[in-house]
Amino acid sequence: MTEEALYFTGQDTVERRPLDLGALAPGEIEIETRVSGISPGTELLVYHGNVPEGFAVDETIDALGGEFQYPLTYGYASVGDVRAIGEGVDDSWLGRTVFSFTPHQTATQCRPESVFPLPPDLPTSAGVLLPQIETATNLVLDGNPKLGERVIVFGAGVVGLNTIRMLGSFPLERLVVVEPRSKPRELARSFGADVVLEPVEAAEELERMDMDLAYEITGNPSVLDDAIDAVGYDGRIVVASWYGTKRAAPDLGGRFHRDRIDIVSSQVSTIRPELRGRWDRERRFETAGRWLERIDHERLITDRVPFHAAGDAYERLAATPEDTLQVVLTYE
Repeated sequence: MTEEALYFTGQDTVERRPLDLGALAPGEIEIETRVSGISPGTELLVYHGNVPEGFAVDETIDALGGEFQYPLTYGYASVGDVRAIGEGVDDSWLGRTVFSFTPHQTATQCRPESVFPLPPDLPTSAGVLLPQIETATNLVLDGNPKLGERVIVFGAGVVGLNTIRMLGSFPLERLVVVEPRSKPRELARSFGADVVLEPVEAAEELERMDMDLAYEITGNPSVLDDAIDAVGYDGRIVVASWYGTKRAAPDLGGRFHRDRIDIVSSQVSTIRPELRGRWDRERRFETAGRWLERIDHERLITDRVPFHAAGDAYERLAATPEDTLQVVLTYE
């Protein structure tokens, strides 16, 4: 059987190329891919060529080694069925549906400990949301929302909506969402937001909001200024976005300094230092897995595109972001 992998071969260009898996090694499993999810944030940076040259792809995921340099395979949300097992692997793995941090390709080989078995009654497509929910879990841990706090979320993409869904379960005084697109605004309300605003509406109120905690999840570095305006004295800002090569100069000459505002980065490769004694990646991932069954995944998945037409999927994400949330590639 000839396998294929999707390669980013240049700016705004992807193509399928043959993939040689080789012989299955002892202790490994072979997975036939059924669906994979496209990250509308990081992958569009790679697709558009907005990644810093020489930057490591991901030092914490074995399948994503090397640097961001064309051509490269990328992606980290694959769901498939175990079709073969290597020597020493328990027979119970055969036929199981599992999640793996694997680029977009028709099949993969890895060790069982690197995958996450999915519940049998969970729709296959839902599994591709696991990394987005894990990121949202990390954001909530990093933000440390407290009883009665006022929280604002800038950006209601897939990660933003999952974060809103989790924050909506907290006893907050108010949860505000700022999002330019109408469909995500509607979802944000149903996911637990108390107030949902367009950016123009929010601009008139930001300095009066006096929020305790703000999340920046838009991918737009200029929104940091809005977050600074929104939080009050001793306010906290958690930045979830990776901007790549995009640059903006935040206004740190006004309230930021005198109001002792904290801006922190949240990155899913690591756990916040204060929590590492009781939290590790496994615990966070297991927590995300439980939330996976509570999220209304069908409302987040807006597009299903065959793997052989993957180029169309990236073009759609780039051209119609207002209508597109989670895009899933299907393999038949």
